[in-house]
Amino acid sequence: MDAHKNARLTPRGRALLARRVLEEGWSKAEAAIAAGVSPKTAGKWIDRFIAEGEAGMIDRSSRPKRSPNRTAAEIEADIVAWRRRRSPGAAIAQALAVSPSTVSRVLKRHRLSRQRDLDPPAPVVRYERERPGELIHIDIKKLGKIDGIGKRITGQFAGHHRARGAGWECVHVAIDDAARIGFTQILPDEKKESAIAFLEAALAFYAHLGVKVERVMTDNGSAYRSKAFKAALSRHGLKHIRTKPYTPKTNGKAERFIQTVLREWAYACAYENSAQRADAMPDWLHRYNWHRPHAALKGKPPISRLGLDRNNLLRFHS
Repeated sequence: MDAHKNARLTPRGRALLARRVLEEGWSKAEAAIAAGVSPKTAGKWIDRFIAEGEAGMIDRSSRPKRSPNRTAAEIEADIVAWRRRRSPGAAIAQALAVSPSTVSRVLKRHRLSRQRDLDPPAPVVRYERERPGELIHIDIKKLGKIDGIGKRITGQFAGHHRARGAGWECVHVAIDDAARIGFTQILPDEKKESAIAFLEAALAFYAHLGVKVERVMTDNGSAYRSKAFKAALSRHGLKHIRTKPYTPKTNGKAERFIQTVLREWAYACAYENSAQRADAMPDWLHRYNWHRPHAALKGKPPISRLGLDRNNLLRFHS
């Protein structure tokens, strides 16, 4: 096949080809060579230009106007109905006396080929509490301790061994649902004692800002299901909301806050050790709450939801 047969003309180029033949006296072969297409293709565009003018130079769908061999609408509807009752393709083909390939084509056309297509995920319902303190989200993220800059930063294995481990520590986080004001603490573990200590610290932090917490949302971790944690909530008159199992999006604000904590503090730079990383947390948290623009707050920092600004800084940090 000649290379020119694969050339693709723009609508303007097709119209030019046709005008050269019809108005300027070029032969069809000459016009085809100049345009880089075959004489057969040139003839097609010339005929279409005569019939429709420049409007006919635009590409058309190659789909036929009629599909006489397409599965009848009634059978197609039956296939879809059977599929929505969770029937597999082979069973549908047998029940309706059609070929498995027909069933496959119909299901693909209706986007019902996969089992998960029958149970699409429920839409995410986004919400926001009306006032600060009405609900805070609490969660925990485990972090490896640091005893030197590792391969992830240096790209070198020297001085490190797979079996060597510095241990773990846990970053406990809380974030207010309405104001997005966050609070963090590094504690040795995720046991109930640490969870209760963090709860007390978080309540004191929000109270310092004039926010009275009413509800606490957590996941179903053992620390949060303990009687001791329940008793701590009762002492403060707090309602406990636990997320539905295996649905972390329910506690999505805490999950998102953790990602921000990791990205902008924990992994923001190469710390020499865990103590250095811990020392950087208060400054980062202050910047997050008082200065960092928050997309959900129209570019304002979280503290703005309390009617405070940077001029109030000394009042709350004196």
